[in-house]
Amino acid sequence: AGAEPANCQRQTLCREERLEEEEPTDMEHGDFFSSKDFPALKNDTFLKAAWGEVTDYVPVWCMRQAGRYLPEFRETRATQDFFTTCRTPTICCELTLQPLRRFPLDAAIIFSDILVIPQALGMEVTMVPGKGPTFPEPLNEPADLQKLHENVDVTQELAYVFQAITLTRHKLKGEVPLIGFSGAPWTLMAYMIEGGGSNTMSKAKRWLYQYPSACHKLLKILTNVIIDYLVGQVKAGAQALQVFESHAGHLGYEQFSEFSLPYLREIAQQVKEKLKASGIIQVPMIVFAKDAHYALEDISNSGYEVVGLDWTIQPKIARERTGTKVTLQGNMDPCALYAPKDKISEIVKKMIEEFGTQRYIANLGHGMYPDMDPEHVATFVESVHKYSRKKLQE
Repeated sequence: AGAEPANCQRQTLCREERLEEEEPTDMEHGDFFSSKDFPALKNDTFLKAAWGEVTDYVPVWCMRQAGRYLPEFRETRATQDFFTTCRTPTICCELTLQPLRRFPLDAAIIFSDILVIPQALGMEVTMVPGKGPTFPEPLNEPADLQKLHENVDVTQELAYVFQAITLTRHKLKGEVPLIGFSGAPWTLMAYMIEGGGSNTMSKAKRWLYQYPSACHKLLKILTNVIIDYLVGQVKAGAQALQVFESHAGHLGYEQFSEFSLPYLREIAQQVKEKLKASGIIQVPMIVFAKDAHYALEDISNSGYEVVGLDWTIQPKIARERTGTKVTLQGNMDPCALYAPKDKISEIVKKMIEEFGTQRYIANLGHGMYPDMDPEHVATFVESVHKYSRKKLQE
């Protein structure tokens, strides 16, 4: 076990060589935008864990692993605004691959943003430095729903995401699986009404109490687009899907049960049905409803193979409440990455002891922050592999 970090470093160096940035000389021929003949998958540990199959160690990836904490990410992004980057498949591919070159992660997640869906619905969204995503004209009253494009052709409006996924699947060369994702209906609705981030989500929650019918209409519009979007991602090459209900913590149990959970269930059910109808192999689906432990049992019965957890719930309690029917993912506090490396290793060891080594995918309890040290991320990833392998040998 003591040699594990060095072994991880060797693995990462080998992978870095395989995933070296290449000039997209053949892009003009469209070769890498074909979702056929993808390279064979070499590391399926993440997928096995997601399906509840036995694994030789605990797989690990990080939310926001392609992010501003990496100097190469900042360099690549320096010349373009955020949403232009999102609409450029070659750059999305490069950003997705960057953390894989540094760390022996067990999955990649496509670089994109949950707010591409409101954009596809006809809303303007900009990324304001120091403020974050901003909607110049948010939804102020139910009549504003008429401004939205209800019948969205995702193959047209979101083709750039599908192209990025297909390109990245090829460029990954089968090293690890590729995760696609979407925001969940309530989380997207909250952004569209608030006009950006909010500490209270009071404008969006006001709609829940004053305009419940309009809320359900909007949530249904979003759900339909999300279903088509996620199915399109799998057709393009995504090997797993995550649905981010990032603002679940602003709801109580009753509101969550009415305005979030039914739509999460519909997404899982319809995506699986549409994939089956198209003759496409099913992919595992992950639901991450941040701060929604009040509904953990309901979430674990909502049709997803994996339930993502934030850092505010104890692993043992989460296991007790979900049983053995789902894989759990999470849940180290992202801020633990500010700790000294030996402390990070201790936290990881305790986390693995409490979650166990099976039906478990290690991750953070939310995304990483821009000022985090890549070396500490490396310690996190290597410690997951080291301690899970050691525990399985006991």
